[in-house]
Formats: sequence, C-alpha cells, structure tokens
Amino acid sequence: MRVGVARETFPGENRVALTPAAVAALVKSKVEVHLEAGAGLAAGFPDAEYESKGAKIVADRAAVLSEADLIWQVRTYGANPAGKDDLAHFRKGQTILGFADPLSAGEAIRALAETGVSLLAVELIPRITRAQAMDALSSQANLAGYKAVLLGAQLLPRVLPMMTTAAGTIQPARVFVLGAGVAGLQAIATARRLGAVVHAFDVRPAVKEQVLSLGAKFVELPLEQDGEDRGGYAREQSAEQQRRQAELLAKTLVEMDLVITTAAVPGKKSPVLIPAEVVANMKRGSVIIDLAAERGGNCALTEADRTVVKHGVTIVGATNLPSMVAYHASLTYATNLLKLTQHLLNKEGQLVFDTSDEITAGALVCRDGEIVQPQVRQILGLPPLPVVAPSPVADVPAAATN
Repeated sequence: MRVGVARETFPGENRVALTPAAVAALVKSKVEVHLEAGAGLAAGFPDAEYESKGAKIVADRAAVLSEADLIWQVRTYGANPAGKDDLAHFRKGQTILGFADPLSAGEAIRALAETGVSLLAVELIPRITRAQAMDALSSQANLAGYKAVLLGAQLLPRVLPMMTTAAGTIQPARVFVLGAGVAGLQAIATARRLGAVVHAFDVRPAVKEQVLSLGAKFVELPLEQDGEDRGGYAREQSAEQQRRQAELLAKTLVEMDLVITTAAVPGKKSPVLIPAEVVANMKRGSVIIDLAAERGGNCALTEADRTVVKHGVTIVGATNLPSMVAYHASLTYATNLLKLTQHLLNKEGQLVFDTSDEITAGALVCRDGEIVQPQVRQILGLPPLPVVAPSPVADVPAAATN
C-alpha cells in the first residue's frame, strides 16, 4: 500500500500531515510513502529528513495524490476551499484521512464522494478511551489553548504574574477562560504557570473538578440543563439559556484582563457569550483571544483572522493557532493519523472498514463514493441509508501501485 502526502494549500497553513518519525513507522509496516517535495518545510521538516526514514520525495503533486492508495492531509476539501483543485486527482478505491468539516461543508463532501474516494474525517473520531491516540481535534486544540495564552500575554499591556519590586508589588493579571474543554484546560494550565489568577466557566458541570485541579476558580452559574452531549462535546444551548448565561457572565468579564474563549458546538455557529455592550464595559487595555472565531466567534465584535481594537479592548480572531506552532502540531497530528491508519490496517497490510467498530463508524463520512455519515446525508437532503444487519469486516482492496 502507498501513502501519499502533498503540501497543504490552505492559506497560512504551515502544518504537514506527515513527519519523519511517522514515515519510519509506516515503512516498518511495509507501507510505501510518497511525499511532495517541500511539503514539510514550513513545519520545520526538510525533505532530507523524510528520505532518511524511507520516504520517496516526488516533485509532481498530481502524481503524489493520484497514485496513492491512502492520502494523509491536514485539511482536505471541505476544510480547505482550495482543495477543490485536488478533486481531479482522486479516484475510486482511494481513502483520505484529514479534517473535512463534514457537518458544515456538505456540498464539498458531496463533491468528494463523486470522485469515488472513501473519507474519514478526523474531527468525527469519538472521544472514547480507545481513540485517544487518534483524537486529532484534541491534539490540535491542546496546542491552540497554549498558544492563546502566550498571544494574550504578548498583547496585554501588563505582566501576568505577581511581582515584588523595589517600587512596590505588582498584582497578578486576572485571566478568564470560557469553555473548559481541551483548549480551555490547556489555557488554564498555561496561564497558571505564568502566574496569573485564573477563573473559568463551562456549561458542563462535570469539568469543574478538572478546573479546580489546575488551580483555577470555577465560576458557577445556575443553568437549567447539562451542556454536555453523549460524545463529550458541548451541547447547543437554547437562545434563552444563552441570553441568561451572557448576563451572568458579564459581571465577571468586566473584572478581567485577559479573556480566552473556546466555546464551540460541532457543526453550529459559535454561541455569543460576550455581547458588544459587555466589551464596552471591560477594562481598557484588556484582551480577548477568541478561539471560536472560525464559526462566528464567542464575542460579538470578533472578526475572523483579524485583530481589532473595540472600546479599548483588543480582540483577536485567530482561526488557526496550531499552525503558529506547526512543528509540534504536525508531530502530534501525524501521530494521530498513524494510529488511525494502524487501526484500519489488517495483518496483510490492507485497509479494512469494520463499521461495527465505534471508531471507524464514527469517522467514516464517505465509502467508495457513497456518503454514509447520517448527519451529512440529512444536511444534503439525502434519504437515510437502509439498516442492514452487522456483517463481517469488509476489505477495501488497495489500488495497484507503479
């Protein structure tokens, strides 16, 4: 079997789906690896490092994609509009692993399916213990939370830790993290290491213990329902619930120096937790890092991929913080894809899709050109697939390689 990895084409994307360490593991499993020349340079991985581990460097992007049996990407079409140019190189029998934004980019998924490929969207991997090493959403969010604090510290016109100086004592900055998922918990831990006083809030009461264990204070609000779904993700709140939540949070927000928001619901617009009038009442010089900017933002004044100053408050709408730490983001992401690939390979080195397996069934969006993900089918107005009895593992034969 051949794995192909091409250079990422999404604007500003510095990550790469494959690292030299992952090449070594694939070669050990008797998998052939082809990499487009220069694909890893932006992340800090020169071609020579890949070659030393057994990869073949190919100058022709089209050849890398068209001749591969399994394609690894950071962003495939759906999560990358420029990925439309790659569709002409895909064919039936291939499998693609990558971020695809399947719940928001239904038409792109339809176009991918029409090429005949099978697609596993890594953001749909279930958050279960067996799948932790494959959880790309978590690995990238972890780095985003870390980078958000450093970016906020850089923009904040004050220091984070308490300092005792000859001129007096400098009080520590107050940091508020909205959303205590993977990104939020890492943001809390990083801000605490830098000496800030940290507060945090989440609609999921179950995370309170984790917040407290990191040394932060948990802001408790009287909510009517648990905000966590069965998959461990935040559940969309009602409009009235969001309004009451925003009112209660406003009293805390105006006291903060740095606010990091991470609240997102898969496939939905980000909930607005910081209305414009609250920003107007915040401290001049305070900073908001909105990690939910890609889907509209948790702050009403957030502008995606822009840093703006409103009412004296700096609002950062960065949508791809993991790309700012591309070396380690690529290392963790490549490991995620490696573990997922190993999960799919049988002893003969062939890809198998066992839909009775929770991991495979959860991530599988297209199979041999058919859209099989129920939510995507509903978005596209497709009828539900007929329910069939569980069947033995179905092999997906690898295409012939040159």
